[in-house]
Amino acid sequence: MLTAAGETKTAPDKEHMATSESQEKFQSLIEEHRKILYKVCNSYCRNRDDREDLAKEIVIQLWQAFAGFDGRCRFSTWMYRIALNVAISFYRRESTRTRHVLSDDEKLLGAVDETANQSAEMRDLYQYIAGLDPLNKALILLYLDGNSYLEIAEVLGISETNVATRISRLKQTMKNELGATARA
Repeated sequence: MLTAAGETKTAPDKEHMATSESQEKFQSLIEEHRKILYKVCNSYCRNRDDREDLAKEIVIQLWQAFAGFDGRCRFSTWMYRIALNVAISFYRRESTRTRHVLSDDEKLLGAVDETANQSAEMRDLYQYIAGLDPLNKALILLYLDGNSYLEIAEVLGISETNVATRISRLKQTMKNELGATARA
């Protein structure tokens, strides 16, 4: 295509436009569901730098998988599935991975470091959750976020009955342990 000045101008690249639209949609969805990142990162990492590293890894994996998101399930369910898988892998290799400290101006999401604003009860709850094994940790996070047993089962790849049983046991254990802490 020629411009009035006689220069050659190419039409906008459709692939670039599609990528730009995908990026905008992705960023919007991540912003809308950033509390999922906060919950997962805060539950799997107590150290702020580790939470930042985990948040970055989760966002990278979400972006790489985003083209495959087909909308058959809610975005939050899909996001949890990926975020929890990344967090569990991160948790398992934490002892062998190299630490990289980020400066304060390189924060990925401000929501990841909201622990200073938490009530004592919330800190106790997250401390309890941090002590759980990876599957129970994922289970309780999904439950506390209001997901149905079916949605939790889909994310974790276990049966609804197994979800119900595990949640019942976790509730009882939490009641006993957190109740004892409150009385002390």
